[in-house]
Amino acid sequence: MNFDVPEVEWEGGDVLTKPVVGITCGDLNGIGMEIIIKALEDERVAELCTPLVFASSKLASYHRKVIDKRDFNFNAVDSIDQIKEGKNNLISVWEDNVELELGVPTDVSGAYAIKSIDAAIEAAKAGHIHAIVTAPINKHNIAEQHEGFRGHTGYLAEAFGNEVLMVLASDYIRVATVTGHVPIKDVATSLTQEKIEQSLALLVQSLKRDFGKVKPAIAVLGLNPHAGEIGTIGSEEAEIIAPAVANSQKLGAIIKGPYPADGFFGQGHEERFDAVLGMYHDQVLIPFKSLAMGTGTNCTAGLSVVRTSPDHGTAMHIAGQGKADHSSFQHAIFTAVETVQSQIQYDKMTANPLKKQKEKN
Repeated sequence: MNFDVPEVEWEGGDVLTKPVVGITCGDLNGIGMEIIIKALEDERVAELCTPLVFASSKLASYHRKVIDKRDFNFNAVDSIDQIKEGKNNLISVWEDNVELELGVPTDVSGAYAIKSIDAAIEAAKAGHIHAIVTAPINKHNIAEQHEGFRGHTGYLAEAFGNEVLMVLASDYIRVATVTGHVPIKDVATSLTQEKIEQSLALLVQSLKRDFGKVKPAIAVLGLNPHAGEIGTIGSEEAEIIAPAVANSQKLGAIIKGPYPADGFFGQGHEERFDAVLGMYHDQVLIPFKSLAMGTGTNCTAGLSVVRTSPDHGTAMHIAGQGKADHSSFQHAIFTAVETVQSQIQYDKMTANPLKKQKEKN
């Protein structure tokens, strides 16, 4: 990936030549800190952005020793205005001596993962960081303390007050899902024409603003086997999905469907589109991870701040063993930087277009 680094106005008063990317630590007992350290070892990261990890020096020191990365050092700061370009910065969100049990998700590891996320949210709202890259968490141990918690995407959407869409992106394929983290038994009743149209609007805007697509092409999948077989195996395609596709033609994109999901991916039709919108999680996540596992990035479209994450979970079974692959996490950092730049360019291009047209004339 090649990046041009723009000058970015920072709320702290300085003019930074690189975006500040906030990084959350993930579940303290998982592979979060390991993949962060491994990703930041690559000097290209600090050349492209200013990393800022929200965790604690004690946590970082512990993980450095466990995975034998003693030569790697963070630039530890007490406040965000002390961060330095060209350094891997870390701000201590807590000073507690946290009891760690690598490979085991606990109430404690979940509680401190949320502290890291909340600190990044606060920094983003204050304009101190331009993107958030989240390391993997365990949803269950957080949900036990935060009722209704289903993951980063919903938590961030609520914190920023945005309608959002989960988008998985790689160089080869992009997918999004209308219903997200919803049990299979609830998918059909959760789908509405309005929700599909809202998802398409978010996806179109993301493809234009985040990925630089002028007139994106989107494929929409059906819900039922064979896309309902003309009503024989279900009516959702005719009653809500096709009308949503028709109503969304005004969005300035090429939107086709609904397509039967099995034949669509089986024949490689995803190559003809900039993104594929599925009706439920596994419908698009299984083919995505089959084609792009390890190189994919989870992006939250519609959020007030750029947010990305790797395409995998906490990998508790290898935590602390030094075996974790950091490639997807590094892709998430690079994608965050690229998205910040794309949004800056898009906003400049679309700001007061009438005035720009007059200047050309």
